Amino acid sequence: MASSILSLQTSNLRSAFLGEKNGVCVPNVPITRVSFARKTVECKESRIGKQPIPIPANVTITMEGQDLKVKGPLGEMSLTYPREVKVDREESGALRVRKSEETRRANQMHGLFRTLTDNMVVGVSKGFEKRLQLVGVGYRATVEGKDLVLNLGFSHPVKMPIPDDLKVKVEENTRIIVSGYDKSNIGQFAASIRKWRPPEPYKGKGVKYADEVVRRKEGKAGKKK
Repeated sequence: MASSILSLQTSNLRSAFLGEKNGVCVPNVPITRVSFARKTVECKESRIGKQPIPIPANVTITMEGQDLKVKGPLGEMSLTYPREVKVDREESGALRVRKSEETRRANQMHGLFRTLTDNMVVGVSKGFEKRLQLVGVGYRATVEGKDLVLNLGFSHPVKMPIPDDLKVKVEENTRIIVSGYDKSNIGQFAASIRKWRPPEPYKGKGVKYADEVVRRKEGKAGKKK
């Protein structure tokens, strides 16, 4: 008798849990969507982008819509701005890059194109340079005509054609100086030189930047007697 009552209660609970109407009313509650209120995030002005760009006396600026041309004693460069930013010339003669709309992309482009514009002005007036150092026995570099010849321990020397807008100078056969007015081209060519023999962490042999710090590793220790 007790077992039959226990089984009856269990079946009633199970049927109630499943939603069946066996003496127990299960209310039907409609499911509603839960919405969250979005907060408007204001894009702060870039600290780099809002700084003015001074123009030296030996640099000529030409602006046509979203295009900017910069000409100086070392060369000439041009840049096209996206629709999110614009460039203006102030009464003092300095350039200022401004946002044309308040969006996240405009905030990202603001600081980027201010830096690119400043690199153009400095490049055509003063220029940039990148220094590399050869570390290793027998490693040396020479300039032969318009080619940079590297001896880096391979079975043959490595010849790299020098771009027309760059100048390469070698000092003491182990120091390479890459200079020019386009900062991105200088960095790209210097990286391609380093790529042939990156510095290894045990003895530090290879091609490294002059200001690069190579983290050294400890070699394998011999057996203790």
